[in-house]
Amino acid sequence: MKPIITTVYCFLALMIGLVFLLEGCTTEKPAGPGYDQLATSFEQPPDSARPGVYWYFMDGNLSREEMTADLESMKEAGIGNLVFLEVNVGIPRGKVDFLSEEWQQLFTHAIREAERLGIVITMGVGPGWTGSGGPWVKPERSMLHLVATSTVIAGPGKVHVTLPVPEPRRPFFGVEGLTPKMKEQWMDYYEDVRVLAFPTPPAAGEISDIDEKALYYRAPYSSQPGVKPYLPAPAEFPGMPAGTVIDPGKIMDVSEYMQADGSFTWDVPEGNWTLMRFATRNNGAVTRPAPEPGLGFECDKFNASAFDEHFDAFLGKLMARTGDPDKGMQGGWKFLHMDSWEMGAQNWTKGFREAFRQRRGYDPLPFLPTYTGNIVGSLELSERFLWDLRITSQDLILENHAGRIKEIGKEHGFRLSIEPYDMNPTADLDLGSLADVPMCEFWSRGYGFNTSFSPFESSSIAHVLGRPVVAAEAFTAWHDEAWKMYPGAMKDQGDWAFCSGINRFVYHTFAHKPLGDHLRPGMTMGPYGVHWDRGQTWWSLSPAYHRYVTRCQYMLQQGKAVADVLYLTPEGAPHVFRPPRSALTGNDTIPDRKGYNFDGCSPLMLMNHASVKDGKIVFPGGARYEILVLPSFETMTPELLEKIASLLQDGAIMVGQPPRKSPSLSGYPDCDRRIAELAGEIWGGPGIPDRMTGRPFGEGMLYTGGVVAEVASGDIYPGYEATASLLKELGVEEDFQSSGSLRYTHRDLGPNQVYFVSNRTDQLVRDGCTFRTERGRPELWDPLTGEKRTLPEYIRKDGMTTIPLSFEPHQSFFIVFTETSTLEPAHKSSKNFTEIKPVMTLDGPWEVHFDPAWGGPERVEFKKLVDWTARPEEGIRYYSGLASYHTTFDLPQGMDPDDHSDIYLNLGKVRVMARVILNGKDLGVVWTDPWQVRATDAIKPAGNQLQIEVINLWPNRLIGDEQLPDDGIKDGRWPDWLTQGKPRTSGRYTFTTHCFYQKDSPLLASGLIGPVTIRYSQFTK
Repeated sequence: MKPIITTVYCFLALMIGLVFLLEGCTTEKPAGPGYDQLATSFEQPPDSARPGVYWYFMDGNLSREEMTADLESMKEAGIGNLVFLEVNVGIPRGKVDFLSEEWQQLFTHAIREAERLGIVITMGVGPGWTGSGGPWVKPERSMLHLVATSTVIAGPGKVHVTLPVPEPRRPFFGVEGLTPKMKEQWMDYYEDVRVLAFPTPPAAGEISDIDEKALYYRAPYSSQPGVKPYLPAPAEFPGMPAGTVIDPGKIMDVSEYMQADGSFTWDVPEGNWTLMRFATRNNGAVTRPAPEPGLGFECDKFNASAFDEHFDAFLGKLMARTGDPDKGMQGGWKFLHMDSWEMGAQNWTKGFREAFRQRRGYDPLPFLPTYTGNIVGSLELSERFLWDLRITSQDLILENHAGRIKEIGKEHGFRLSIEPYDMNPTADLDLGSLADVPMCEFWSRGYGFNTSFSPFESSSIAHVLGRPVVAAEAFTAWHDEAWKMYPGAMKDQGDWAFCSGINRFVYHTFAHKPLGDHLRPGMTMGPYGVHWDRGQTWWSLSPAYHRYVTRCQYMLQQGKAVADVLYLTPEGAPHVFRPPRSALTGNDTIPDRKGYNFDGCSPLMLMNHASVKDGKIVFPGGARYEILVLPSFETMTPELLEKIASLLQDGAIMVGQPPRKSPSLSGYPDCDRRIAELAGEIWGGPGIPDRMTGRPFGEGMLYTGGVVAEVASGDIYPGYEATASLLKELGVEEDFQSSGSLRYTHRDLGPNQVYFVSNRTDQLVRDGCTFRTERGRPELWDPLTGEKRTLPEYIRKDGMTTIPLSFEPHQSFFIVFTETSTLEPAHKSSKNFTEIKPVMTLDGPWEVHFDPAWGGPERVEFKKLVDWTARPEEGIRYYSGLASYHTTFDLPQGMDPDDHSDIYLNLGKVRVMARVILNGKDLGVVWTDPWQVRATDAIKPAGNQLQIEVINLWPNRLIGDEQLPDDGIKDGRWPDWLTQGKPRTSGRYTFTTHCFYQKDSPLLASGLIGPVTIRYSQFTK
């Protein structure tokens, strides 16, 4: 086969390069804001740093007034952005049909209200939570499979046969998601492609895993066991027995002999011949889970005009009403969004043969029999063709689908966010690289799937390509979560997410509340979501938590991430980036990075953007890496190996073993000779040394053999210790060192270095932490309170700074190193932390007020603090909501509030949030350890009036209501009392659209459990 002129990469280089040019990424960006701006914005972070929510609407259940109420509650709570989606998840259908005139008026109303409130709206590119399609997508413009039937005939002589129409492949999610009309279209549609004939092999061989290799199916990586993160591309394949392989030189195109009805007449040569009738069929992928009027086929992901037609029918129609974004306005519709890829794979489109030929340099026609598992030429040639098929699929998706979405959105002033994972038939890093905001997903620990790989992917994309924001579909949950989660329970996992590179939470989910605030908890998204909406018991106290998150997100969006190791992913699609397991610590749900941070990089990203400066691998957005680690793969295209040689020549440091062949048929067999030639120049030969060896190449150095050639089962990179020992030999120490109880991430802001450090445990941790910097004075910035103070205790040696630090359970701080601070010590102390000692316990009695509207007693005395579920009163055991505790107290004799010390009020154990009011002064909300507020400015020697407002969770009241008659949704219908405005007679206090509990479900600990103590901190003078 002749070498090709167009390479695997060059057609995308111009497009992705243009993206960088438009985004100003062609030169290194400024390091970050100066100290004064950073400090000011830390105390009062901008609205742009606020977290967001998925704002879900349930199949036509929309209310104009309640949309405004939703948005206003978001604004008050500290939510700054949202993803707008409408779905159908087990809720009775509402009266407002999707995309009807009324629906479009309500959508426009939401946009205008978001503009008024300064809330940024992101709109999914299709109905449902994933994909781009709808009832306007005709089968021939949908996602297509190439399918075939085989008929064996014998010659010599003229043969008259009818070739059967190939059946469609069963949709991955079954036919249950298809309406009767769609089933009919799915079964009826087909278009003939070609008829091929070849001598029938006596005993046909078979390609393993052909459904995945030929892109008929790509199962969800996050939720289905056994899904491969990538498909192997070895250098050698086993030989096949004689008579099991189709001779490509004898494959004939006999399409002209078949009529439209399938009748086929041909003067057959001697012997047995196989006729394969190839046709395109719809792959059965539909919008899911779309509102009923939005159900339809997914549009063709290989064809830009197919997306344009979808755009005109959906997004374009809405843009015509709302207008393009106003760049001078903070809020409003600003983004388009591609959610997790759940449409599966396609492997054909009109014009695919020519598109393949242009990109791969040869005609795919003789290899079409491999689609069904036949072996053409040899197993190696067939597998190489399938590799080319998958990479061509990726090319077309990136160029004609994701790239087209970005292009058409930019024409209208919209930016793009992408969640590039799950059933994605492309390499995740490459799909995500087209996003302005790469997005990932993580599920609430214990309440769903493990997608901890996803943050590594999106943060890598953002860091390598210089994107400032890494968003996350955050704390997704289902079924057993059932209103059990709250800010304090999410603190540890949230801090893990920050350290994994995420710097914008988008909570899943805020379900639209069309029924009003009087019916609570109200609408849910079926069984899905950590319930992050105004129906929550604790929503009024959530601004304190959101303020913490906003401070963290602001700080972590500044400057650039610091990482030392860049892992190059292998070529090919699909691909899920997984670092070596040894580079992580902790459990597999929230795995933390070790002291040398890392990112992943795709070959496309490396080819198009990497260069070398001062011996480091650098990218235009400012990312810098000490070493590049190559994947342990036997194959590599010449274009990629040439880039690697170029980087080495310019001074890069790399780790890796030599490739042996190309994985592709492009340019075959010359491509293999080029690989052998280049690998010989770079590695000095095909052998791998027994001991790690550094080999100079140009100005750079390549380390190969020994420990860096050892790869653990299931990994494709050398272990962490091997890479770490090499970095130490190169004089690069770990960026952060501690005893192992702390996690970290590091942002470089030029003259200011910012570390975020979090306690991974539920215990007090005192540790000497070592940071890889010796510039600037260290300061502690507390994102919980917004307070900043100097750290007088530290030791500097050999470019490192060691600081003794103390962390309460799951507590976190920013450690800021600065040369420009004017911050004065809050107290004349020589210690970083002073001991806070309890001096008295407030034993009670306590006067406690519950809300009778929710079944609680208006007033009751607690002689001592106790869990509500331990009380005898049903109105307290089953209570959900706010209760107010009141007591009075005097300070101990001799304790003076004015003696230059700090006095704290510690609440002990709280389930789940509380507001503290002392002597009429609001001291703030407590939601996490250390569960205390500073009381210095409010406390007095005697006659202190203390009020503590405590809010628990919904489950107890929901369980209590299960003792009463069920008056909720039945048989998919709203109850009559609700639809007809009748009195509610069941006696229930709550109303929701999904039942999670039974009457014997266990109750959850609730209330102020204590002990409540006064604590005293005396600084050394």
